[in-house]
Amino acid sequence: MRPIAPLIALALAAAAVAQQEGSSAASGDGSTAPKRPNVLLLLADDQRPDTIGAWGNDAIVTPNLDALAARGTSFREAHCMGSPHGAICVPSRAMLHTGRAYHSIDINDFPDRRTLGQTLGEAGYTTFGTGKWHNSRGAFRRSFQTGGNVFFGGMCDHDHVPVVDLGAEGFSERREGGKHSSELFADAAVGFLEGYEADAPFFCYVAFTAPHDPRTPPGPEADPYYANRPPLPGNFMGQHPFDCGWMRVRDENLAGWPRTEEVVSDQLCEYYGLITDLDLQVGRILAALEASGRAEDTLVIYAADHGLAMGSHGLLGKQSLYEHSSGLPLILAGPNVPEGGRSDALVYLYDLYPTLTEVAGAECPDDLHATSLWPLVRGEQDSVRATLYTSLGKHQRAVRDARWKLIRYPEVEVTQLFDLQEDPLELINLADRYEHAGTVSRLRRELEHWQAFAGDSAPWTAEETRSPEIDLTGASRKPDRWQPEWVREKYFDQD
Repeated sequence: MRPIAPLIALALAAAAVAQQEGSSAASGDGSTAPKRPNVLLLLADDQRPDTIGAWGNDAIVTPNLDALAARGTSFREAHCMGSPHGAICVPSRAMLHTGRAYHSIDINDFPDRRTLGQTLGEAGYTTFGTGKWHNSRGAFRRSFQTGGNVFFGGMCDHDHVPVVDLGAEGFSERREGGKHSSELFADAAVGFLEGYEADAPFFCYVAFTAPHDPRTPPGPEADPYYANRPPLPGNFMGQHPFDCGWMRVRDENLAGWPRTEEVVSDQLCEYYGLITDLDLQVGRILAALEASGRAEDTLVIYAADHGLAMGSHGLLGKQSLYEHSSGLPLILAGPNVPEGGRSDALVYLYDLYPTLTEVAGAECPDDLHATSLWPLVRGEQDSVRATLYTSLGKHQRAVRDARWKLIRYPEVEVTQLFDLQEDPLELINLADRYEHAGTVSRLRRELEHWQAFAGDSAPWTAEETRSPEIDLTGASRKPDRWQPEWVREKYFDQD
């Protein structure tokens, strides 16, 4: 494996240049502005919002995330806006790094947008990236001055990750990482933090591929969960009750239909094992930050790109607008962030863009769809938006407020209305009850306002519709090329 040390030297050189060019931290009268914090952004892949011990899940072991939540503020209603296709991690990352709704940008390269890393770099930050980048190489290079153990792609075998480094001469040749993905990316982040000695603040971006499948935690991480099994989701079903659009996308082929309690339980143990190992690697990174002496001056963000069904509503993937799939964990900890704080405001992952440019004193584009989270952190506001909108391709549209949620499926003419206060698991559809007709009409109007805001032209009813009825019992399945042999034998060979 190529050593990380040369990358640190490049980062230090970049920091020296940034420090000279970025003395914009000084005010116009020559006085020095308050010290700007470093930024450490940790991003998981496919992590449900209910998979953190401190957030109420007694069945999962996440001591480092629990400690981070205790010393920071948790945003319990954070969401991904959605995607034009089934690979939701692509637009989710594009939105995070541009602060714009996916409908209005090129989600692969976003060439006409100043990325988050680019904006912070122009403000004098040293920028370093590692891990998954499911967008273009050009967008990565615009965002980061250096990078180590960078994976370009959507998914891979966790134990055989193809990675490259980014230095002054561009990207290195691709090689296999040689470690489990979470440890591999944590190694790069630890190496950066241990070697960083510049005075300029840094932006360190660490994007894990866990707990995305293959659900293959390293070593025995899943064993304790097999021995003491976590409960199935409270909204577990054998099959989704109607055709929601992406019923046979790759994620959904990871188990047969109808879903069985035994198979979902095993996959949940493996999924939890990946998260526990991820938590261990997050702990390594935070320990390196503490040892560097920079912890008190660093804003730490932990988030995920979106959630995952894992048996909820008869689904396995993220291609739905239920809370378990559109929701995500989001924790901020560091300077000026209240300890043990909680916000139930409706926020998006992409709200981090103006949040971070504000704390960095960077010039923020004035045409963002995103909104800074700092008024929530400081307790100046209880909310930044009254409603929140999500969408998936041409198949699904949703809007919700603090209590009510409307989901529309234009191609099958199905409407759902959930009372999230009384029915947080989204099991009781109230859309056809006459006493809720006013709520359906109000939320439909709100959905139309959101579509105009985001640039979404999808109709309430598609030009061509089909029957919502579907039964996938016994449907054939094939494993994708990234599933290792034991996963194929366990979950596919019996079909």
